[in-house]
Amino acid sequence: METLSSNSPCDQGDGELNDQIIRRRSPIALRYLVPNILTILAICAGVSAIRLAIEQKFEQAILLIVIAVVLDGLDGRVARIMNGSSNFGAQMDSLADVINFGVAPALIVYTYTLQQMKQVGWVAVLVYCIACCLRLARFNIMLESSKVPSWQKEYFVGVPAPAGALLVMLPVYLGFLGVAPNHMWAVLFSGYTVIVAYLLVSRLPVWNGKMIGVRLRRDFVVPLLLFIVAYAGFMATYTWHTLTITAFAYIVFLPCSYFAFYKRNGKRAEP
Repeated sequence: METLSSNSPCDQGDGELNDQIIRRRSPIALRYLVPNILTILAICAGVSAIRLAIEQKFEQAILLIVIAVVLDGLDGRVARIMNGSSNFGAQMDSLADVINFGVAPALIVYTYTLQQMKQVGWVAVLVYCIACCLRLARFNIMLESSKVPSWQKEYFVGVPAPAGALLVMLPVYLGFLGVAPNHMWAVLFSGYTVIVAYLLVSRLPVWNGKMIGVRLRRDFVVPLLLFIVAYAGFMATYTWHTLTITAFAYIVFLPCSYFAFYKRNGKRAEP
């Protein structure tokens, strides 16, 4: 009389089901959850900014984008400090960046001024959104590449998405400083939006500052802390002036970063 084999399809199915149940009920280390919670909070801020822009509440909308920028800077660092990095977290972070620094800023700018250009303004924000997606996709691919010299990892390829979001919202900052969002400004900033989109997908080397915590000299610590405190104070007191100056300062910083990269690259190439 034949007996059922222990490797029968029924037993294999039960085994796989049991493995799934055990895996689903197994505990997850808290260090993996904290960075993802920060990412989810950033997504909530970005989506809420879209709603506020539709309701013409631009001050609160931009504030939420700034909060999303801060959370975006924290989640990766918290993951590294807590040793909680994961592929799931990396994918969540990229999706959050598309919403927070691609879709939300584009809709804020369109609702505030570019809608005066109708189809042209809409095409400009579409170009910006797609450029943000392409930039993030390229960034994820480059993370998997090990052929890049270690010193080049101190530079982004193209303007990072959070910086692009703060740059593209420049017409809103100027509006709160008294510059009326008229038709001429809509024409000008439609072109400006496309330029920012190009900077996102360009090959421009942009210093990312991630190594500053490793290489910062001791005598620079106190001045840096004082600068951060002063910047936070100006941001809270003179928000639109500070954001406008920050945007222009970053634009000036880009060619400086370019020349610093190629100067350093030239020294590396010398025999």
